[in-house]
Amino acid sequence: MTADTCVIVPTIREFECMRAYFENARAHGFDLDRLHVLFVTEDFCDVGAMRDLLAEEDVSGAVFDGSRREQWYAEHGIEAYSHLVPAASHAETSFGLLYLWANPEFEYGVFIDDDTLPHPDFDFFGRHFENLAFEGEATAVGSDERWVNVLWQNADDHGLYPRGYPYSAMDESVEVGTERVDRVVASQGLWTNVPDLDAVRILMDGDLRGQAQTRTTREDFEGDFVAREGDYLTVCSMNLAFRREVVPAFYQLPMDDNPWDVGRFDDIWSGVFLKRACDLLGTTVYNGYPLCEHNKAERSTFSDLNNEVPALELNEHVWHIVDDAGEGASTYAEAYEAMARALVDHENDYINGEFLTYVGEHMHEWVECLDALAEAEPAPAPASDD
Repeated sequence: MTADTCVIVPTIREFECMRAYFENARAHGFDLDRLHVLFVTEDFCDVGAMRDLLAEEDVSGAVFDGSRREQWYAEHGIEAYSHLVPAASHAETSFGLLYLWANPEFEYGVFIDDDTLPHPDFDFFGRHFENLAFEGEATAVGSDERWVNVLWQNADDHGLYPRGYPYSAMDESVEVGTERVDRVVASQGLWTNVPDLDAVRILMDGDLRGQAQTRTTREDFEGDFVAREGDYLTVCSMNLAFRREVVPAFYQLPMDDNPWDVGRFDDIWSGVFLKRACDLLGTTVYNGYPLCEHNKAERSTFSDLNNEVPALELNEHVWHIVDDAGEGASTYAEAYEAMARALVDHENDYINGEFLTYVGEHMHEWVECLDALAEAEPAPAPASDD
């Protein structure tokens, strides 16, 4: 079988985690021939060991460090857009999206962070594909603040809010109903062990190691749900599957490598923009299972805080700026460009508000870059490094 799914793994450390995902797939009878694994890494990392892993596991894949990414841009005639993928940033996952887009046989993408492991209870890849194929009535969660805490199911006990959830939307009244789902375009699995919190919330939880004193368990999650149409939610890219069609509206943004030193909002804001696009186009981001175990590496909470502070105020408002953009859009690209214009044209006097203009300009270039890739000579099927 030809691979139809590009699994994108940004890594500088624990790439060996992928052996557990392959073991999970084999244990549950998932066909690994469907997968092409892309390690996105750096020149100083052990590229050879990553290639050896793919060969030993007999899984198709490739390894791209910074030098090889530059070569790839030149081979595909998009050197002028290489700045869209920030250096030394988790947002290098955007390279994986470009790679997927250049290879039309990839109908699906999966993001996996290298500090995660699959839960043995779940057929990790199989459940994501089951979610993407879901049609019918789903549990729909909303709130009077128009934000959904993805950890809502046991929030009365643990009191957690995920990274990126606006502080102004806390203490919301949760409303649970049902909603008809016709087309799922993204499947977000949630996390046990270390919750995905921002630095302020980690400090409030009393942890200086970038983790959290409060942990989540299997019992904190009780099935799947969607965020009600018109409401927003945080999207974390550590455990996420998506359809090819969303790539024009799913750029992971110019984080870390920017004049304001803004970081840590790559998947959060791209999730806000994707949710807005989905609401415009009648599609759905599906949430819940499969769970993964998040074993976040220890690091200074204050390091994360320094990356988040420049955009903390912007995070309270960015969703308002795009909330009425894109009416009448019929494609993800149209919806995305409308949101990009809203960001470029915004006139609010927030701290580091110029960064939103910068983001909007990069979003326009993202769509241009995808068009350039589409117009290029069709790429041959991606060769495996093994």
